[in-house]
Amino acid sequence: MRLHEYQAKLILSRYGIPIPRGRVASSANEAKQIAEELGLNTVIKAQVLVGGRGKLGGIRLAKSPKEAEDLATQILGMEIKGMPVRRVLVDEAVSIQKEIFLGLTYDRESRLPVMIASSMGGIDIEETARKSPEKIQRMLINPLIGLRDYQVRDLILNIDLPKPFWRAFIEAAQGLWRAYSESDATLLETNPLVITADQRLIALDCKMIIDDNALYRHTALQELRDLDIEPAEELEAHKYGLSYVPLSGSIGCLVNGAGLAMATMDIIRHFGGMPANFLDIGGGATSEKVSAGLRIILSSPKVRVVLVNIFGGITRCDEVAKGIMSAVMTAKVHVPLVIRLVGTHAEEGLRMLADANLIIADTLADGAQKAVSLVKGISYEYPD
Repeated sequence: MRLHEYQAKLILSRYGIPIPRGRVASSANEAKQIAEELGLNTVIKAQVLVGGRGKLGGIRLAKSPKEAEDLATQILGMEIKGMPVRRVLVDEAVSIQKEIFLGLTYDRESRLPVMIASSMGGIDIEETARKSPEKIQRMLINPLIGLRDYQVRDLILNIDLPKPFWRAFIEAAQGLWRAYSESDATLLETNPLVITADQRLIALDCKMIIDDNALYRHTALQELRDLDIEPAEELEAHKYGLSYVPLSGSIGCLVNGAGLAMATMDIIRHFGGMPANFLDIGGGATSEKVSAGLRIILSSPKVRVVLVNIFGGITRCDEVAKGIMSAVMTAKVHVPLVIRLVGTHAEEGLRMLADANLIIADTLADGAQKAVSLVKGISYEYPD
């Protein structure tokens, strides 16, 4: 779950990390009022869950409340990378002396959290990482011990931070670590963390992503989810506890088990097709869950055929068949369904499906070939 900048910065402030004064606004008039309260030059920042806002005109400097209102009007009418801007953050403008990158994520190779710092923060940090990787410093953290001050000092020495800011940087790094670990984040970065002309260390921007699988532990964080920008099918999948990822192909996939789902997508590709999604109904799925999964797949206009591949262990094939029949009867099924059921109660499931005009596959390879043939327009004789 991605958080907006204003949400992430409020979390940082709770952990003692200084942030600019400011508030979020959903109208131009509200932005003007905030600018008047601040009584300073302000920065009007689009709140969208994509990067590159500054280069696309989503971050603008206002020198008066009236200008803040005008700029907010412009930005609130924008779309940035397809995302409509519904809110702006009105922050105090600061004079920047130095920009620093400081962030935390998970290093899959070492299986440990990693703190990353660079003396070359700002909007081109990705370019810095590509062209000058030596400017990017990394520090692995043992989660059982936590981040130690000596580790932060090592980072400080490698990014040439002026000595007067060492203590403030250590406090910011420790606050970032606590926010990251206590929120079950997968990514938390402040870019840039700046030294201002009046010698303050402030987090000007922040990006935060929370692990969806840990949200049950964080009811307050769940309430921050921006449902307006999430695709309806992904919200529906989340509601039923389904693992769903949309892809670019035309063959919908409904499978039980992540490994089998990936194998199904691979064999579709092997026979010349392209999967339209990853969808894992999980173990022991009920007919309601199966029906919801099929409706989600069918909601995509790209889907021209659906391949159902179930290997019943904990998952009962007759429950899957009930779910398929429920979706067929309640939803407008406008594409062919290719069904492969093997395992627990498979015979009962296949009997339930016998009277429906569905295509039954004996093996996964058979099912994938039939699905690809249907997409490519190769004639296939439906069962009577």
